[in-house]
Amino acid sequence: MQQGYAAVLCVLAVLGLEATAPGECELTRLLQDKLQYEMRLQYMKHYFPLDYTVQVQYEEVLRPSNITRLRNGTVSEAALRYLWFHVSSQAVLRIREVLPEKHPSWKYTQELCQLFDALGEEYSKYRQTDVEAVVADLVKLVHSAGAESRSKAVRPKALLDNCLKVMRMLYGVPC
Repeated sequence: MQQGYAAVLCVLAVLGLEATAPGECELTRLLQDKLQYEMRLQYMKHYFPLDYTVQVQYEEVLRPSNITRLRNGTVSEAALRYLWFHVSSQAVLRIREVLPEKHPSWKYTQELCQLFDALGEEYSKYRQTDVEAVVADLVKLVHSAGAESRSKAVRPKALLDNCLKVMRMLYGVPC
């Protein structure tokens, strides 16, 4: 059994793919279920005022085009997933910061935060020194509240839309 697992890892390494942990795949499936279009529409658009935006740092908006650009710059898939986790969990926290506890979207964002906390346990083994410098720098920028970073107004639903699109890009094949 163990030899078969090692052989699969060797094949993945030869193909240039990086294996994901089984827990990571299960958690991303749960996240994908929570981020269904109907739920994002209801909780992040219908329950907010028209044209409502959340102030985020420029680096906290991670789009599929950013991932493609980083992939072309030879950033590893594991590093991209690490970046996605930090950016997406920070985006959910930004949304949650603006919600009063009795808001209809509070429980939904709380459930998303719990899933990201569980996913954080999977990523706790990574250190910023283990990933490419460009990714480590972006993660530092996401978690710093420095005045040097640019601010951007983004709709809550757009933040979660980007989160789901990038998650599908990064976890579609390995999971």
